[in-house]
Amino acid sequence: MTTLAKLALPAALIALPSLGLAEEGPVPGVNASTDTVFILNSLLFLVGGFLVFWMAAGFAMLEAGLVRSKNVTMQLIKNISLFSLAAIFYYLIGYNLMYPLGTWSVDGILSGVWGPGVLEAVGVTSDAADDYSYASTGSDFFFQLMFCATTASIVSGTLAERIKLWPFLIFTIVLTAVIYPLQASWKWGGGFLDAAGFLDFAGSTVVHSVGGWAALTGAIILGPRIGKYNKEGRVVPIPGSNLTLATLGTFILWLGWFGFNGGSQLAMGTVGDVADVSRIFANTNTAAAGGAIAALILTQILYKKPDLTMVLNGALAGLVSITAEPLTPSLGAATLIGAVGGVIVVFAVPFLDKLKIDDVVGAIPVHLIAGIWGTIAVVFTNGDASLGTQLYAIIVVGLFTVVVSAIVWFILKATMGLRVDEETEINGLDMAELGMEAYPEFSKG
Repeated sequence: MTTLAKLALPAALIALPSLGLAEEGPVPGVNASTDTVFILNSLLFLVGGFLVFWMAAGFAMLEAGLVRSKNVTMQLIKNISLFSLAAIFYYLIGYNLMYPLGTWSVDGILSGVWGPGVLEAVGVTSDAADDYSYASTGSDFFFQLMFCATTASIVSGTLAERIKLWPFLIFTIVLTAVIYPLQASWKWGGGFLDAAGFLDFAGSTVVHSVGGWAALTGAIILGPRIGKYNKEGRVVPIPGSNLTLATLGTFILWLGWFGFNGGSQLAMGTVGDVADVSRIFANTNTAAAGGAIAALILTQILYKKPDLTMVLNGALAGLVSITAEPLTPSLGAATLIGAVGGVIVVFAVPFLDKLKIDDVVGAIPVHLIAGIWGTIAVVFTNGDASLGTQLYAIIVVGLFTVVVSAIVWFILKATMGLRVDEETEINGLDMAELGMEAYPEFSKG
């Protein structure tokens, strides 16, 4: 750029207000400030929503890497199918059940059976927007749907390598249409847990522990994989097929979590809101780092060698741990909260094995146990939190999810059967259930 051009550009910018483009003035009936808040809040929901959507890819890659090669295709089809079912059934039933209900009512159920009219009209004007002072309904629906789908993704990995496809997908429908939205309404829909003062910023309990409880219940009813525990009761390691994919999946989930926690600020129309979102991003990131490093150091101490799968799950446990309150902690506190999550994983994985609960990808330690820790940890950084209320909510949500999940799992077991036969499990679900392999040019793992 020449010197003349450099001098001319500022002058041209200063002169812009005098051009005809600026002469019309404000549009009658439109509040520019309110427009901006509406636009920025909606944008936060949309950007946060598609970041959380990307977590579906993270779960798929993580699970594909941690199962044996003979079961990879099954995990991939489960993940894309469960997300699609969540999208449809959260629309048909779940969203209306979750908002505005605080308790289950006949009117609320019936009003949601045929699906809510969640989207505003094409080209809607400010005077016709559902909530002009806040955000578009479509952006809110899109954002909330992603949380619902995440809950279902948690269950998939735990039950891998021995569950039939269709019973799992039917359970997914019940989970996303009824179980998740109903309990979420108790907090995020203005229900009795919210009234009691329960704090769960982005869902350590509402999302992660619910998925963990459903996974734990299913794992107990389904039983462990063949060969996981020998006759002496010892654990037989079953390595995953592709730790490169598992690592990629972890980084994708880490990225998606910025939308998960940052979007849960639910507002971006003020300086304070944007500053809070940035604080949440920083705390979310450092909690993951704390979890990863804690697992790295601890596995070196305990096993004399670092364990990559523990480090990956340590990072995820750190993310789950900070999800209940990513705003109020300092960076140091957030790191410590995440580090405790990493420690939880290292000890919880072998503990579950002692109980002969076979969790293929470690989702129960990551999402359930670290979710409980994260919910309790709120009291250390948020002065409005009550330990009694936090524990009360953990118990209520846990009991509800376990009881309803167990009923559904037992019904499916009695009617369709949950588990593939022994031959199918040994040979792999990919060929027996789907007739295709993820790695056809390689021998089965």
